[in-house]
Amino acid sequence: MRVGIRVPACDRPDRLASVAARAETLGFDEVWFPDSQLLWRDVFSVLSVTALRTERIGLGTAVTNVATRHPSVVASAARTVAELAPGRFTLGLGVGNSSVVPIGLRASTRAELREGLDQLRALLAGEEWDYGPVRSRLRDPSPSVPVHLAASGPRNLRLAGAVADGVILLSGVSPETLAAAAAQVREGAREAGRSGDVPLTVSAFCEVTDDVLASARKLKPICASIAQNGGAPFLALAGIHLRVPDRIDEVYPDIGHAEDWDRAVKVADRWVTDDDALAFARAFCLVGTAEEVAARLRETFEAGASGVFLQHVGSYDPPHDLIEAVGGDVLPRL
Repeated sequence: MRVGIRVPACDRPDRLASVAARAETLGFDEVWFPDSQLLWRDVFSVLSVTALRTERIGLGTAVTNVATRHPSVVASAARTVAELAPGRFTLGLGVGNSSVVPIGLRASTRAELREGLDQLRALLAGEEWDYGPVRSRLRDPSPSVPVHLAASGPRNLRLAGAVADGVILLSGVSPETLAAAAAQVREGAREAGRSGDVPLTVSAFCEVTDDVLASARKLKPICASIAQNGGAPFLALAGIHLRVPDRIDEVYPDIGHAEDWDRAVKVADRWVTDDDALAFARAFCLVGTAEEVAARLRETFEAGASGVFLQHVGSYDPPHDLIEAVGGDVLPRL
């Protein structure tokens, strides 16, 4: 059972490396850093410093992309981190939502994601890639870097099952959602003639608390963001039926990464009721006492997850409290 923590790259790399080192000391297995060039510091710079300040903990991107970063640039950056943390680095790759939206670009299509992954794999293996008038290769490659795809829709889940070394699920720990996603991944693997299970890493918001309702209210912007970005069918599995507009201009940069979280909660009140938020917290998140969170983690692994990485609410501060609460009270129970 791999339990990780998501740390937004919201501060100087040396300070974030200290956060990761504390997570390592408390027994976390992995630390994952998201990539969004206007929201946070450069993810590969943060990973490089963190690699030098830690010894055991796994490191990963959750996630980078091939829309704002050329695949050859991602390959070089991934190789660099892998050299500093041998056997510890996982390259998480996605369509680029929070990287592309603030600069007016579109997310990668399924075909672009597949081509980007193929190019990454070839370069990291030391193979040449055809760039039109030239064929080039990565000097000093690192073929041991596993590439995991973040996916939520059926087509990308099947793509991940067909070609990726693992899958990052951004839909939380709902048993129904996890089962549906795992079935799509297995179908993609079967169609590609792959044998064996493809590792599934689940992302979930978490808070150790006695007041579940208060914590659930803080999750309203997350719930609205999921509905806004194509996740309404997943929410419907828990009886949550939302219609959120494509654009919400009252919060910056978007409702899921709002700088003013209290305002984002008030805005989300228009579409997400307290009952919706509570259902979301109970079905998709890990919110409750330490014993309750530990029990839900066990259930998630029993349902087929290979790993879980935990998120706190908010994008612009490190998850100090979550690391201490889970490391001190939850992980010992596992």
